[in-house]
Amino acid sequence: MADNTYDAIVVGSGISGGWAAKELTEKGLKTIMLERGRNIEHIQDYHSPNKHPWDFPHRGGPTQKMIEDYPVLKRDYALSEKNLDFWVNERESPYTEIKRFDWYRGYHVGGRSLMWGRQSYRLSEMDFEANAKDGIAVDWPIRYSDLAPWYSYVEKFAGINGSRDGLPQLPDGEYLPPMEMNVVEKDVAARIKAHYKGTRHMIMGRSANLTAPHHNRSNCQYQSKCSLGCNFGAYFSTQSSTLPAAVATGNLTLRPFSIVTRILYDKDSRKAKGVEVLDAETHQTYEYFAKVVFVCASTLNSTWALMNSATDIWPGGLGSSSGELGHNLMDHHFRCGASGIAEGYEDKYYFGRRPNGIYIPRFRNLDGDKRDYIRGFGYQGRASREGWSREIAELTIGGAFKDALCEPGQWSMGIGAFGEILPYHENRVTLDTSKKDKWGLPVLAIDCEIKENEKKMRIDMMQDAKDMLEAAGIKQVKTYDSGYSMGQGIHEMGTARMGRDPKTSVLNQHNQVWDATNVYITDGSCMTSSACQNPSLTYMALTARAVDHAVGEMKRRNI
Repeated sequence: MADNTYDAIVVGSGISGGWAAKELTEKGLKTIMLERGRNIEHIQDYHSPNKHPWDFPHRGGPTQKMIEDYPVLKRDYALSEKNLDFWVNERESPYTEIKRFDWYRGYHVGGRSLMWGRQSYRLSEMDFEANAKDGIAVDWPIRYSDLAPWYSYVEKFAGINGSRDGLPQLPDGEYLPPMEMNVVEKDVAARIKAHYKGTRHMIMGRSANLTAPHHNRSNCQYQSKCSLGCNFGAYFSTQSSTLPAAVATGNLTLRPFSIVTRILYDKDSRKAKGVEVLDAETHQTYEYFAKVVFVCASTLNSTWALMNSATDIWPGGLGSSSGELGHNLMDHHFRCGASGIAEGYEDKYYFGRRPNGIYIPRFRNLDGDKRDYIRGFGYQGRASREGWSREIAELTIGGAFKDALCEPGQWSMGIGAFGEILPYHENRVTLDTSKKDKWGLPVLAIDCEIKENEKKMRIDMMQDAKDMLEAAGIKQVKTYDSGYSMGQGIHEMGTARMGRDPKTSVLNQHNQVWDATNVYITDGSCMTSSACQNPSLTYMALTARAVDHAVGEMKRRNI
């Protein structure tokens, strides 16, 4: 086998890319995984998880220099000196905001699998049917039954903790023992269930944190420093899980600092023959060839690569024959809900810093409920006690006051909603050839916003939170809406959607590009609708399913 020829190419090394590499190599394919950023070695390149706040020059907070250098990252919580090197250099990799879009990226081996929130939920049958039922966009080309065995497959390997709750809108999975609610959460959950007569449920979150040793990985130590890298491998990431599995086969080649600039398309076979790579360090160009290409560079970067490919045949790029490439960009809107005070638990506390919270599954527009918007939302949240930092501005006053701050403060309970955003055709990305990145490549221009359906939903997202907390005995409940801009959910989806018809979609039911069937797209770009559940588990399942299909097609000599 030539140095530049493989059985399979995987573009990107995040959650989807890691799964593609694992599945392809375990099925015997010599595979190269191309990552545009630097390598990060498991454990040895995690510099912060064992540090205390006082070990950082600025106690972990952002400096004025960081605020200047990271104009997008500074918009939310992510800007911190604790893991700054896990986020993209915004000066080197700019983009154009036609409308505000907060694009939080991680260009390194593992991608955002190192920083993700780890909430892991299945989509339900109603989610796969929703577009057809509502007459929105196009129908998903698959149903829950198509993906259910693959959800089980990836859950068993990734290690998801959770409980089996028997809810049709949130299908059960294959779980490790759930984490435990604290005393306030247990009481609130019981009161919500009783008050709403079993029509609303507060359950423990289902997260990709191990609650027992699993596949040579240690269980969670309740440090809640997951976004800094986990030395125990206790949460699912490429580095802790899929990459070691792929390496163990002896079939993987990992090449960091490799920007895939385009997919090489062969007009005669009407298939891809490989990819073109720009070395991010030397700026030299290389070509790699393979029988199958999995593009898993994250939603917008995968679409960028398609737009740059086969433009001599399709001006809009490979996959653009339907006119849908770049369109239907989605996220989850959030940053609104309610919180209040839980009284009567002054003698109660909890163990450690649990890296998980509670979840309230969707209940709107179900079972006869009808609102003035379609789809719905779920809640994430927790109950906790204030610590010493509640009065940090007063640290210079007397010793007695400081002693008092060593005692836990009052209990509070808060829930924040995550709502579905519809796949609007006009929410789109295009290439901006007037602006270039560090490597002289055109950047993406992003033009999207939420619309009336989401704005109406946000009213319920706040009011329902207030009503539930008050029904559960929480006092002084206040709603909040901190404002939302597209991208803030870091759940970007769409722009290369799956569908049943090559005239209205980019991918078919197996995640193959209609225009080149040996190219598979399995990251968030493939999503036909967004539902309201965190999407990463669905990417894992779709990827494993697509690899199984691709290898079968290769054996049948169809690709």
